[in-house]
Amino acid sequence: MSHGFEMEPAKGPAIPDQKLIAVASRLLDHFNQFLMNLSMLALVLTACILTYSVISRYFFKAPTDWQDEASVFMLVGVTFFCTAYVQSYRGHIGIEALASLLPAKVNAFRMLMVDVLSFLFCAFFSWKSWTLWHEAFVDGQTTTSTFAPPLWIPYGMMAFGMSLLTLQIFVQVLARLTNKRGAR
Repeated sequence: MSHGFEMEPAKGPAIPDQKLIAVASRLLDHFNQFLMNLSMLALVLTACILTYSVISRYFFKAPTDWQDEASVFMLVGVTFFCTAYVQSYRGHIGIEALASLLPAKVNAFRMLMVDVLSFLFCAFFSWKSWTLWHEAFVDGQTTTSTFAPPLWIPYGMMAFGMSLLTLQIFVQVLARLTNKRGAR
């Protein structure tokens, strides 16, 4: 049973054998890397905003009412924008107890079924997220605070990130089905 500490880190996402899927995978990898860099910047900005809020409140007795929601909105974006990147490295939490017990062909089928079920779940989650975004956008929903930013912003980031994750899993399913050698 591996806990990962003895394994070498992945050098990059798996490259599919089929050329068209490989091109789509590379484009997705570049976009995921861009979103990862944007997310790192947003995380630093979130830390700066919260630090400013604490300093402003403690030293100058000047509370702010916008920092919590701005930080939460950015953290929602960071969380959902990074899911496809993590999936491209197969970095999401998985239970490996069965992998060492099953024969290779059965394990390959199990991994394909997990990917297909994950794709279906994420596709449903994406669809529901887009309907939530649409409802918030059309109805002009805002938070209940005095700052009252529109709710379509975090819902849009959630829907976009889940859609990207769904696309990433779909590309990985296609790669698994078309690869001649074993795919990650």
